[in-house]
Amino acid sequence: MPADGYIDYIELPGADIAATKKFYGSVFGWSFTDYGPDYAAFDSAGRQGGFNAERKVVTAGGPLIVLYAADLDGMEAKVKAAGAEIVSRETFEGGRRFHFRDPNGNEIAVWTKAP
Repeated sequence: MPADGYIDYIELPGADIAATKKFYGSVFGWSFTDYGPDYAAFDSAGRQGGFNAERKVVTAGGPLIVLYAADLDGMEAKVKAAGAEIVSRETFEGGRRFHFRDPNGNEIAVWTKAP
C-alpha cells in the first residue's frame, strides 16, 4: 500500500477522448482502458491517470505534468507531427524542455538532462 502523500493518479480534462487517445498513444505509446464514452484511463510505464470528458475546462496556470525524453528534439518532432502546438522551449542548468498543448488544451512539458 502506498504511503500517505504518494501521488497515486493524475486526472486531466479530456473533452475529445478519441483524439486524446490517438495523440498520447501515437506519440508516447500510452495504453488506455475505457470506462464509458467520457473517461479513458491511461498507463504510462506504470504511472496511471485518466482523461475525463466531463472536466471540459482547461485552466491556464494549473499544475504542470512533466514527461521525460532521452531524445528531446526527436520527441518534439513527434509531438508536432501529431498536431500539438509547441508553446515554449527553455534551457536550464541540468537540461532542456519544451511545453505543448494536447488536443484538449492541457499544457504538458517534456524535458531531458543536459549532456
